[in-house]
Amino acid sequence: MSDLLEIRPEARKARGLVDRRGRDLITERRIITAVADMYERWGFEPLDTPAFEYADALGKFLPDADRPNEGVFAFQDDDEQWLAMRYDLTAPLARFAAEHWQTLAKPYRRYAFGPVWRNEKPGPGRFREFLQCDADTVGSDRPEADAEIIAMAVEGLTAAGVPQRGAVIKINTRKLLNGLLDRSGVSEASQRLAVLRAIDKLDRLGPDGVRDLLGKGRLDDSGAFTKGADLSGEQIGAVMTFLTASTAGRSSALGVLAEVVGGSTEGDQGLEELARIDAALSGLGVSEDQALFDPSVVRGLEYYTGAVFEAELILRGPVESLRLGSIGGGGRYDDLVARFTGERTPATGFSFGVSRLAVALQAMDAGLAAVRGPVVVVAFDEAAMPEYFAVAAQLRQAGIPAEVYLGRSGLKAQMKYADRRMSPAAILIGEDEIKAGTVTIKDLDLGRELAAGSDLQTWKAERPGQQTVPRDQMVEAVRAIVSATP
Repeated sequence: MSDLLEIRPEARKARGLVDRRGRDLITERRIITAVADMYERWGFEPLDTPAFEYADALGKFLPDADRPNEGVFAFQDDDEQWLAMRYDLTAPLARFAAEHWQTLAKPYRRYAFGPVWRNEKPGPGRFREFLQCDADTVGSDRPEADAEIIAMAVEGLTAAGVPQRGAVIKINTRKLLNGLLDRSGVSEASQRLAVLRAIDKLDRLGPDGVRDLLGKGRLDDSGAFTKGADLSGEQIGAVMTFLTASTAGRSSALGVLAEVVGGSTEGDQGLEELARIDAALSGLGVSEDQALFDPSVVRGLEYYTGAVFEAELILRGPVESLRLGSIGGGGRYDDLVARFTGERTPATGFSFGVSRLAVALQAMDAGLAAVRGPVVVVAFDEAAMPEYFAVAAQLRQAGIPAEVYLGRSGLKAQMKYADRRMSPAAILIGEDEIKAGTVTIKDLDLGRELAAGSDLQTWKAERPGQQTVPRDQMVEAVRAIVSATP
């Protein structure tokens, strides 16, 4: 046994994973609760699918060697079939819809939330495990279904705590880009891909950088040269006009886009889809600064079959805007269920990146309340422990979080413990209080405010830092501290 005790593993977590506690977890829980409540108001039902699926059902990074370890975490079951941790919540939905299609009310409207895992190289803001919260409509090919998903994304951001006008949903459709390239005579697959990659760099490189990448190529500051799409001047002009449509409102953007994609089959289809989305969004009360058409959004255009949308957070300050990037996105994916059924099944959805949104809200200081600990009942005397527990139980029955200190430290350490827990108050019950049927309440919130140097003399007069009250008045006195704000 003594030899085993010498075997001490290093306390470390795996790369790309994070420990979350306190404020992080409570923020994530509030986001999920608020967004889930909103989804249900819109008529979406919850669905929970397993954390792992058969690898071939996920339909991504399938095994072509000994194990499917590119992009997913996978293992082989005892029946020698490969299982993989889900990398999103949409692929399991497609499997579920195909498996239960005959018994589902259609269109099938579901929401889901939970962790997903990606076996990718971790980096800043890029984790291997994170939370998502999705809503999807399966079985409707109407553009209005896309508009509804977009409107819910707008409402969900507000429900999650994003300040008014603190986010925007950018909308595009792959049909517009296909129409632009068709009308411009760009038919070679590699050239079309180069155009797509150039457009995707608009935010980072700006219009001049994109124009270089659409032409011969671009030399960056390090001296590295990136080969361009080699478009003609006329073709580059058409693409750049296409990209400037995002500066106009939704209705005006449609007119700009019609000039460069109109007349092509897919372009006209895309314009019609966006026009119907615009009309539905207007009917739903979604303003043009909450959701706009932006042809530079190219997320997953090889995966999505129609409209795509991306949520971007923007912290507006008095001098400049701080862009915190994408915290969610989605689009129309009409081919996913067909992998199982062989029949095209229209579907559209949106996914909130809950973990990233929580981090962004904290960075934006978006009115998030600090995580407060419980009221701490100080333990002076082991013989009085039953009395301490009775006091804590009385507070909890009144809806006030409370605990009895269960360490073995003295008063000073117990008060330090309560302060580290961000407790609003501490209850002190000594021999005198027990005999008199009273409790002494120390206002820790006030103590923290005064320690920070705040001028709270008036407030202090109304909320004394320490008070002794009869036991039957304890709950109301503590509630006044817990609910009060300076």
